[in-house]
Amino acid sequence: MNPRQLELVQNSFPQVLPIAEQAAAMFYARLFTLDPTLRKLFKGDMQQQGVKLMQMMATAVHSLDDLPALMPVLRQLGARHSRYGVKPVDYDTVAEALLWTLAQGLGDAFTADVRATWETFYALAAQTMQTVAERGDRLASPS
Repeated sequence: MNPRQLELVQNSFPQVLPIAEQAAAMFYARLFTLDPTLRKLFKGDMQQQGVKLMQMMATAVHSLDDLPALMPVLRQLGARHSRYGVKPVDYDTVAEALLWTLAQGLGDAFTADVRATWETFYALAAQTMQTVAERGDRLASPS
């Protein structure tokens, strides 16, 4: 990601934090509307899951300045998701739910540039996570 893209993601995400709990609930509601079969992947308390989601997103956004440090975290997350039964097509559904949620949470601040940048950011994260699923958990741990 280029410096402008980093700036757009890092400046837009904090705008969602004041409504983090609501944004997480909106994300999961949208996700399960798009694909009700994904609900079976979530066994625990969904409010707590929402907290984890927002924490993970905050970590990823704040780590964008140091992509080499972020990659092992994403690989570990991808390995975990693979063990839970997440399929490659599920990443597309998550992208759609995430972008919809950001659009709702950011309103007019979710410009075409911001959307495109979030799409790039998510594609980078998803591809890294899916590579682990495709090649096996051996990539989840840093060498």
